[in-house]
Amino acid sequence: MQNFQGVGVSPGRIIGTIRQMPKPVSEPPAGEQLPAGVSAEDATAALKAAAKAVHDQLKNRAQTVSGDGKAVLEATALMATDTMLLKTAGKLIARGTSNQRAIWEAGASVSEMLHNLGGYMAERATDVLDVRARIVAELRGVPAPGIPSAETPFILIAEDLAPADTATLDPEKVLALLTAGGGPQSHTAIIARSLGLPAVVAAAGVDALADGTEVYVDGAAGTITAEPGDEQRHAAEQWAATASLLADFDGTGTTADGHQVPLLANVGGGKDAAAAARLNAQGVGLFRTEFCFLERDNEPSVDEQAAAYKEVFDAFPGKKVVLRTLDAGADKPLPFLTDATEPNPALGVRGYRTDLTTPGVLERQLQAIARAAAESEADVWVMAPMISTADEAARFATMCAEAGLKTPGVMVEVPSAALTAEAILREVSFASLGTNDLTQYAMAADRQLGPLAGLNTPWQPAVLRLVGLTVEGSVAEGHGKSVGVCGEAAADPALAVVLTGLGVTTLSMTARSIAAVAAVLKTVSLAEAQELAKLALSAPSATDARAWVRAKLPVLEELGL
Repeated sequence: MQNFQGVGVSPGRIIGTIRQMPKPVSEPPAGEQLPAGVSAEDATAALKAAAKAVHDQLKNRAQTVSGDGKAVLEATALMATDTMLLKTAGKLIARGTSNQRAIWEAGASVSEMLHNLGGYMAERATDVLDVRARIVAELRGVPAPGIPSAETPFILIAEDLAPADTATLDPEKVLALLTAGGGPQSHTAIIARSLGLPAVVAAAGVDALADGTEVYVDGAAGTITAEPGDEQRHAAEQWAATASLLADFDGTGTTADGHQVPLLANVGGGKDAAAAARLNAQGVGLFRTEFCFLERDNEPSVDEQAAAYKEVFDAFPGKKVVLRTLDAGADKPLPFLTDATEPNPALGVRGYRTDLTTPGVLERQLQAIARAAAESEADVWVMAPMISTADEAARFATMCAEAGLKTPGVMVEVPSAALTAEAILREVSFASLGTNDLTQYAMAADRQLGPLAGLNTPWQPAVLRLVGLTVEGSVAEGHGKSVGVCGEAAADPALAVVLTGLGVTTLSMTARSIAAVAAVLKTVSLAEAQELAKLALSAPSATDARAWVRAKLPVLEELGL
């Protein structure tokens, strides 16, 4: 029996045989030159054709999925025809390098540049390496590497998964997802949660296991056991028996003593919203609007945007839908809006700040939102990402009022917003904590990096204190304004209890996580949640905070969470 410890990112106790991701495309030989009789012009044309083919393949795959998966595939498709990548390769071809070797070296150069920028841009480095492998495979006329196919379901293991692969995982075939690298907020983790797949990341050594090995996975504890014994088999059987209890949500989030905690869904478009409504989500706590803007060279019209927003609003008539205005920049560059040459995009012009450099885009988006809201029955709230000061909050509230939107709010993801929440909430109607970015910025730890997974957890006492300060600011001077959480922290049932105890008023998460969070909340009173929040805040570390709280919630072990 061999054990591995990683970071659990999606619960579930499963036993199955493993399949490793196929070996990557082999590197073209160093120094490989253009074949005899092939001109630089012909080689460049072939490269551009291969890049366009990869772009089209990824774009077509994007049409078959929605939400996070769609956004990931569209962003990767853009990278396949990235001007910098192809120009760099073109220069090498002009000097006599073969097109396969040229795109390989160009990809390495661009990837290194993005990695050195850090933050969100470091994530794009993985996309570049994925894209160059696909282009080389296209030039060779062989299939691109991808998720293995099998007649029977299996547990997938990889060093890490390219975003384009995670976006098209088939939950009917993949029982669980394990990676040796990656972090708790990587694309792999987010997609696994949205699909309801048990998943463990940053589990060093699992990629050395042989195909066909039987393993036990505990996606909550982050443990993996090769050749499991009776104890693990019993745990998997218990999970299978209780999983049905976590599949249904009655539409009312509440503690044991009746304290209401509305449980909302994070969505990326109309299909996501319809699916969340079918799972009885009480509304939408985070509507990501980027899907309207990705894969475009120009800004979508007000009419186009309004039609897309209305699809989401119509899925929740009479219920709250919290829309986040365009969060462009950093990992979501847009050619008509953002500057890809920024030295540190994660700290650059992104989110609300794009209105400072490209005024008009946000104003037109607010007009589209107002038009869609007027034509639907949803209770539409609007929040801006990357708000740092009360002045920014006041200006956004004014823009909303001018567009005819009555409920303006802010995302609290910059530590300064949490520290000055009282002043900010004088200017707007509500706040929503984006715990993914708040954690990253508070801990100065790139959320994509496996080695920093221990820092990049919302269980960090420093992050929980920032949540508490935001809530305190919401009730100061009689504000009594709503403070929700829409980051992935809300999907952790134990952490959901702590957030409720801290005074958070709503929790928003991937729709598949709602039933599990509801089941655990119903086992504690508000007073008990408040005591657990105090316990977490008193912990000297994130590890202790999580362990101490989980020890007081035996229902987690009973349900395999």
